[in-house]
Amino acid sequence: MKKSYEMDLCNGPILKKVLAYSFPLMLSGVLQLLFNAADVIVVGRFAGSQSLAAVGSTTSLINLLINVFIGLSIGANVLVSRYYGARNDRDMSDTIHTAITVSLVSGVILVFVGVLTSRFWLELMGTPDDVIDLAVLYMSIYFAGMPATMAYNFGSAILRAVGDTRRPLYFLTVAGVINACLNLVFVIQFHMDVAGVALATVISQCISAVLVLRCLIRSEGALHLDLRRLRIDRRKFQMILQVGLPAGVQGAIFASSNVLIQSSVNSFGSIAMAGNTASQNIENFVYASMNALYQTNLSFTSQNIGAKKYTRINRILLTCQCTVVCVGLVLGMAAILNGPMLLHIYSEDPEVIAYGLRRMSIICTTYFLCGIMDTMVGSLRGMGYSILPTIVSLTGACGLRVIWIFTIFAMERTLFVLYLSYPVSWAVTAIAHIICYEHGRRRLPKEDGAVA
Repeated sequence: MKKSYEMDLCNGPILKKVLAYSFPLMLSGVLQLLFNAADVIVVGRFAGSQSLAAVGSTTSLINLLINVFIGLSIGANVLVSRYYGARNDRDMSDTIHTAITVSLVSGVILVFVGVLTSRFWLELMGTPDDVIDLAVLYMSIYFAGMPATMAYNFGSAILRAVGDTRRPLYFLTVAGVINACLNLVFVIQFHMDVAGVALATVISQCISAVLVLRCLIRSEGALHLDLRRLRIDRRKFQMILQVGLPAGVQGAIFASSNVLIQSSVNSFGSIAMAGNTASQNIENFVYASMNALYQTNLSFTSQNIGAKKYTRINRILLTCQCTVVCVGLVLGMAAILNGPMLLHIYSEDPEVIAYGLRRMSIICTTYFLCGIMDTMVGSLRGMGYSILPTIVSLTGACGLRVIWIFTIFAMERTLFVLYLSYPVSWAVTAIAHIICYEHGRRRLPKEDGAVA
């Protein structure tokens, strides 16, 4: 008998299933980050601070350029979850084939966008002259692998929609090990510097994409992917856009505000950039773990809406929020307590470590606020609201950060004041999302099985 990796999110104990669903997601997020962390550690230890700053300076920009398309995978996740919960196999199959086709097309578009415009954006960010050529080289190679990156993200979003978070974890484990090994070979053995770590990342992304597509091709029923049926169903694409495009725009504008912050960090020099980069990489592991609860809430809520199990929605949100606060506090405090040791992995330069600790002392102690904010968005998008949380997030988080930089930071140009913009924006936006959720929840039926 073939083992099933799917999970029914509409019945049974919520906490047990939230933990079973989210834990592989946390590990998957951590492994994805190891792709970039391996790049950063290897160049920081074996190529120097300038190479470390070059790789780190591209993170916000890469997110800015790809987040619109990654957002579409959220739309695919919500749609597949609903059809799966409603047991609508035909529409689910059409959505899957449309989503994979969109992933490949968007990946090709991103190859040209990344390769042709990377220098322009890096110059606009004020990237120092001693870093920019290395940063452009890294980005050009990195974006060559975008079709594989998009295929993996869309494919894993489809698997998550049916409750399968384990197989994407297995695929990333294989790809992550290969990425780490290739980093060491290309940089230490062949002295390829940032080109080596970028090439290793692209190869590992291709492997993870092949594995997830192979998984879908070998699946049975509505989850089966038939390469001969790859096409864009106009109606399904429009529905994916309704949820995914606002999410992608939100991600891109969030990244824009982070690009603005990165530009402000750049003004403090390459050593401050290196410390900021190392700290960001450590913080990202905390964020990936919290983001797993956002994805969990999104899939649970979507499936239950599709199955008309409305009475579970509040309990799902409460369970995910309690879990994300615990994860954020525990991991954030652990990062602070072990900060010097963790930063030493990225660089032996005492100044780089000092700058990294300065950022971590603010971000890691308040990161749970970001988890609360994101998990609220998971509920809203799962309920079918996409434009509303996007508007709230752009106003409360992105807008506030931009205002902060041009007012408060302009009056006192210190890294402490700059980094303080993060927790302030998280708290304000989380409160606004809670108000929106209360409004949206009241519009849903109070009893299971009723028509929304």
